[in-house]
Amino acid sequence: MNKKIIIGLLTCASLAYGCQSSSTQNKQAATSADSTSSQAFDGQIDGKEVKLFQLKNDKIAVTLTNYGARLVTLKVPNKDGGVTDVILGYDSAKEYKENYNNFYGAIVGRYGNRIGKASFTLNGESYSLEKNDGENSLHGGTNGVYNKVWDVINRTATSITLAYTSPDKEAGYPGTVKMEVTYTLEENGGLAIDYLATTDKETVLNLTNHAYFNLNGAGDSSILDHELQIDAKAITEVDHTLIPTGKSLPVAGTAFDFTKPQRVGAHIEDENAQLKIGKGYDHNFELNKKDGFQKVAAVYASKTGIEMQVYTTEPGLQFYSGNFMKDSDPKGKEGKVYPFRSAFCLETQHFPDAPNHPNFASTVLKPGEKYSSKTTYRFNVK
Repeated sequence: MNKKIIIGLLTCASLAYGCQSSSTQNKQAATSADSTSSQAFDGQIDGKEVKLFQLKNDKIAVTLTNYGARLVTLKVPNKDGGVTDVILGYDSAKEYKENYNNFYGAIVGRYGNRIGKASFTLNGESYSLEKNDGENSLHGGTNGVYNKVWDVINRTATSITLAYTSPDKEAGYPGTVKMEVTYTLEENGGLAIDYLATTDKETVLNLTNHAYFNLNGAGDSSILDHELQIDAKAITEVDHTLIPTGKSLPVAGTAFDFTKPQRVGAHIEDENAQLKIGKGYDHNFELNKKDGFQKVAAVYASKTGIEMQVYTTEPGLQFYSGNFMKDSDPKGKEGKVYPFRSAFCLETQHFPDAPNHPNFASTVLKPGEKYSSKTTYRFNVK
């Protein structure tokens, strides 16, 4: 593909974040990274310019779009000496927009995961959110940040920072929230995702990335052969609408015990009330971690030899086993079908519905505070 330098996306990207006026910063961004010219992605959504961008080093290659700040491809080495694209997605911005509510590769929020009855109370004031999951709000509602065009404010060959300002009361949430997400390729085979945000009014915030993974390759028919390990002794119990009851359930002796590596498909059909509710795994794992950045999970696919390790600062990890995927869904990249349980998600997060559960770790963000979170997906060959 032809490549070209897109200067307009590097300066004055957002009034809320200010014009990037430093000549040194702009020179570095303009000379060390390219956007990828792609007729399928070049264009406008909601009146804002959309592009495809590429990051690459010796270990990993990524393309992403500023629509939803989402990952489009993620290519990593496999045991045969080639590379495998391990995330699902589409071949054009138009397809992402038309199918925005499956969240492929996107940054989701303002509140990743579910909020029960699409409402919460903060400082005595009730807030009503958009209902897009029955009576609940999922991933920020229909006006979530996954459905917005972000501004590119800084780039290098191996890193890109995107910004979005969510206005007060967008999707029902209080406060004007200025947020940034930075994707960085690490020399050890990691894809690091750093989140920063501030608000002018007390609010709640819970951002995460919603990549759908298949380590056998995007378009492979199943993830049930993947071996998964999660460092968690409990899950958050959910009701029939997948909203937390407030109770923790120990995983020991159940289908949810991934404290040692086991195949995803080993117990997914067990007689278990929580599995029946989720039609498989769609639960928050309460991580056995202290404050700080730590390894919390690992996945391995023997077919390709690819292992993915997950590191995060977050207290929870939503494991979703693709239970609502189906053959009739719109076809993905290269016309491939993404059938039932052909992908998994490991979404680092605070707990679902935390604003309605005082016993959960708080997701409240106040003026003068800085929201900061980091997750890394690290890839190697075994």
